[in-house]
Amino acid sequence: MTSRAGAPGNHPRQSRPSVLHSPPVSRRRRVAILAACTVAMLVAQIDSTGVNLALPSVARDLRATTGELQWIVDSYLLVLASLLMFSGALADRAGRRRVFVSGLLIFGLGSALCSISINPLMLIAMRALQAIGGSMLAPVALSIITNTFTDPRERAQAIGVWGAVVGVGMALGPIVGGALVDAVDWRAVFWINLPVLAVTVPAVLAVVPESRARAHRGADAPGQLLAVLTLAALSLAIIEGGETSFTAPGILISFAVALLAGAAFIGTERRANDPMIELRFFRSAPFSLATLMALALFIAYAGFMFVATLYLQDARGLEPLRAGLLTLPMALSSACAAPVSGWLVGRTGARTPMLAGAASLTVGSILLLTLLGPTSPLTLFVIAGMCVGASMGLINTPISNTAVSAMPPERAGVAGATASTSRQVGQALGVAVLGACLNAGIGAGEPFTTAARCGWWIMLACGAGLCVMAVACETARAQRSARRARESW
Repeated sequence: MTSRAGAPGNHPRQSRPSVLHSPPVSRRRRVAILAACTVAMLVAQIDSTGVNLALPSVARDLRATTGELQWIVDSYLLVLASLLMFSGALADRAGRRRVFVSGLLIFGLGSALCSISINPLMLIAMRALQAIGGSMLAPVALSIITNTFTDPRERAQAIGVWGAVVGVGMALGPIVGGALVDAVDWRAVFWINLPVLAVTVPAVLAVVPESRARAHRGADAPGQLLAVLTLAALSLAIIEGGETSFTAPGILISFAVALLAGAAFIGTERRANDPMIELRFFRSAPFSLATLMALALFIAYAGFMFVATLYLQDARGLEPLRAGLLTLPMALSSACAAPVSGWLVGRTGARTPMLAGAASLTVGSILLLTLLGPTSPLTLFVIAGMCVGASMGLINTPISNTAVSAMPPERAGVAGATASTSRQVGQALGVAVLGACLNAGIGAGEPFTTAARCGWWIMLACGAGLCVMAVACETARAQRSARRARESW
């Protein structure tokens, strides 16, 4: 039988040892490392969701169409999702601090160029450049944290803080974006990144030690290209299908390309010496379920954020700042829930916070389905948003912890990148799917709140699926599969 990928005999380039973990550091420095990583993530997350509040201003200033506005959001998300795995593997090989700092610099350059865009096409392209830098942040930050905090309980709590920052950044983005658009201009949404990054880059260089994985991994160019083609074709079909018709020949061709490219991607990964995605990871049921849970959670969360900002500004006629402020309770509920989730994971395991988060998302979806209308009290929207925010805070931490804990520490970069990829794919699909449902309904003459109901049903389905997966994640059978997967490396 041929030995599997990663065996020294098959891959001589992987036999050169390097540092597996960063050297042991004091608690004070561990806290400083966590702070540096989370501040960088906060900037990226605020930018990612804050752009939504700037879209009407962008449309007026650059004369962008609705389709171009959707691509301004999804060009970032798609490039990010496509490159996260590559960036995680690159960090394990070239050095986590080096790749993290490079990502911050590229993200800053993309932000500066976004702010001077003169037409929609330039802005879409510069958002893609931003995403190249952004792809080097989330998985690498998680890998740095995992290798810095070696005690399991302390690691779970640190990941809880990281998860809180991710959730809060996503929820605070509309507030910051709305305030900047109202006070200055849509370009200020990108300007704000630059001074923060100017402080963060030196801080990372000062406090984060360099670390690498033991084995060097090669690049998987065919897998990378097929992943990009799959996600781009799928998103194109969903976005354009919502504006035209899902039965149009061009849309059906796009779906077919996505299906064929996805099948080719799986076949390529099975044969690759150094695959972009380690399919062996999915022998672990907890890892597989964590990946699917991340996908479902972020479909619901990102889709809700996209539709909600349009509801507040278009259907209710609110100014960008006020619309953003109405998401503040959602940010607070996410911020409060995430540390609690990390504490629970360290003491009781992942199932309890996962179930609580799934229940919270389900309740929020039911409220949106049954009570939200064109003249409903905004208090109802706030309560539903708090339920959605709490689900993010409660579930995001155990997802991250389950994904990295199910694998050996030396695979933390790739395991973290896989979990982060599923998040970004979920975001891209959430914006595309719920946005397409909304566009289709409005195109059929339905009022906004009626057109949005299809999206709320999708959120409800995600909540139900999360409940089932949370229960399955910690069964005895699932834990046995995780042990076998770890032992196979």
